[in-house]
Formats: sequence, structure tokens, C-alpha cells
Amino acid sequence: MPEGPGEAAAPAASGRGAKVPGEGSFWLSEWAFPVFVATLAAGIFAGTHLYYVYRTGTFSDVAVTAMLKAGMESGSYGAAAAFGAGFLFARVIEGPMVGILDIGGSLQTGVGIGVPAMLLAAGVTAPLEHFWLALPTGAAIGFAIGALILVIRRATVNSSRNTSTFGADVMMGAGNSAGRYLGPLVIIAAATASIPVGLGSTLGAALFYWWKKPLTGGAILGAMLFGLFFPLTGK
Repeated sequence: MPEGPGEAAAPAASGRGAKVPGEGSFWLSEWAFPVFVATLAAGIFAGTHLYYVYRTGTFSDVAVTAMLKAGMESGSYGAAAAFGAGFLFARVIEGPMVGILDIGGSLQTGVGIGVPAMLLAAGVTAPLEHFWLALPTGAAIGFAIGALILVIRRATVNSSRNTSTFGADVMMGAGNSAGRYLGPLVIIAAATASIPVGLGSTLGAALFYWWKKPLTGGAILGAMLFGLFFPLTGK
């Protein structure tokens, strides 16, 4: 019978089903995933290079970028490295289990802030000083992350018929949970630097808590703002 208005005609019966466009090509294979991650990571790492050289261009959140900026000014990258690496580790474990890679946590925070902070803490500055080196460095890091996720997925989810998430329910949000403990540490560090800076850090954390935002970002921004008006003097 002819179809009525708004009805789609059913495909004609045939001996074999219709082939999905692009089926069997590289771009629909799972090994295209590391290529996509490498492309994204290359751009994000290059953005951090722009921020390191020109103070603009980073793809990460303002609060997280403030942690890197604080390290660039003080020479201590511990907070930025720990925060970014924690997010990256949690998302790499979470991704294979749930089938979703959180770009904000794994790439923007992990590759964009955590990895550069670790490199700077180790005294490796070349990838962040030169654009031509930042792109391949970010691409290599991204490809390694994508390949690692596929290896973990094959060794866990694809090798078992049960529905266990292999701890993914614990790892999901682990970076956010761990990051909450950095806020009080930042406030304490700011208070030991000077009373005005400590007061600014406390007020910033209180405002971010009221806005239901991570305390760490508010504590860092508050300390930086008050440090602008009440600069530290060397002894």
C-alpha cells in the first residue's frame, strides 16, 4: 500500500542488509580514537604554550589556569601538577569503563595544565617555549592517552561478559573529589605568606563556596587579587 503523508518508505527487501556509510573504514574503527585524542591534545598543549609565552590562549578553566599562573610566578608547580595529573589519571581509568572520555578533565585540565606543570617542575621548558615543539608534544601525549584507554578497555570490559564497571563507579568524579582538599591547603599557604593575602584567599574561597564552585579556584584568585594590592616584600 502507498505510504500516507509523513511516512517513510521501507527499504526494499534484499538478500543482505544495507551497509552503513563508511562501515569498515579507518574513521569508524576504534583505532581512530587515538588520532582524535592526539589532535585535540595537540591544540590544547599548544594553547598552554601560548599562555606560557604570551599569557593568553589556554583552553582550561580560569581557576585551574590560575594555579599554573601561580606556579609560573612562584616557581612552585606542585599544586597545578597534582591537581591536573589527578584529573588525568581518574579520566583515563574512567574512560574505558564508561565509554566516554571527559575532555575537560582529561585533556583541558590534565594535558593542558597537569602535564605542563610537571614538565616545568622538572625543569623541561622547551615544549612550552616553542610552538613547533608544543604541537608534536601534545599530539604524542594525546595519542598515548587514547592508545592506553583502548588497551585498558580490551583488557577489562571487552574481556568479560559481566556488567562490572571494574571500579569506574569509584573513579568517576575522583578528580573533583580530590580537588576539594586543595582549597584549605591553598588558604593555609596564603596565610603563611602574609595576613592580607591569607584574608583574600579566605574571602575568595568563601565566595566560590557560596557560588557552589570549587574552593581552590576562589582561594587562588582571592590570594592573587589581595597580593596585587598588598605585595609581599622580601626579607
